[in-house]
Amino acid sequence: MQVTGKVVVVTGGANGIGKALCEAFHKAGAAKVVVADMDAANARAVAATVDGAAFRCDVAQEKEIAHVIEETERQFGPIDLFCSNAGIGGGFDPMSVNAGGASDEPWQRSWAIHVMAHVYAARHLIPRMKARGGGYFLNTISAAGLLSQVGSPAYSTTKHAAVGFAENLAISHKSDNIKVSILCPQGVDTNMLRSIPKGPQSGDGDLTPEQVAKDVLAGLEQETFLILPHPQVLGYMRKKTENYDRWIGGMAKIQAKMREEFGTK
Repeated sequence: MQVTGKVVVVTGGANGIGKALCEAFHKAGAAKVVVADMDAANARAVAATVDGAAFRCDVAQEKEIAHVIEETERQFGPIDLFCSNAGIGGGFDPMSVNAGGASDEPWQRSWAIHVMAHVYAARHLIPRMKARGGGYFLNTISAAGLLSQVGSPAYSTTKHAAVGFAENLAISHKSDNIKVSILCPQGVDTNMLRSIPKGPQSGDGDLTPEQVAKDVLAGLEQETFLILPHPQVLGYMRKKTENYDRWIGGMAKIQAKMREEFGTK
């Protein structure tokens, strides 16, 4: 897919990877870039730099995603590429004393943003895309959806679920000419990464959001399902599936090291 001349929506577009995606799509010649974010002020600021449009949107709310889709298509034409990029980094506990956590809140919030937001976008766009002969979804997930995230069961679980939904989205609608890519980076130098305790994702080569956006453009051009800005993740995936028990043991050692480091602070 070439984004030149296309209408693109980016959720979580006011900062980090989303902002870099908006800028990259604009430079690549997108007809209109729509910036959707709860941070309405920054969304408008990003939109101003890319000759785009901005909507305040809480992706955990189906009606707000539906509103962004409806208004974008009413004002600018059919959405060619929907980037479901918004995410949160809450629920991190380096000590991880109980994987079940102490309350439902971080689980529910993470599920709503990391899974249901993708579902809502598909629910409201699939009928439109089918009627006009195709479309494209880019779902920002994380390497945590392929591997795991030590210290955050809620993040890991919902990111795994997001991968599962994206696979089903791609399988179910391949015959409808609806394409799907998932973006699964490790550490990216964003406010979200800086807000969480350092873990394995912080010591394996943090990338800039701009580099990630560049990799996204290349992945979209090739229509690759799995976009891996950190190529080493593929090796980790292979090691995981080759010997799951050994992989669990290695991750448990990382968990133990984190507990030791944070337990002395």
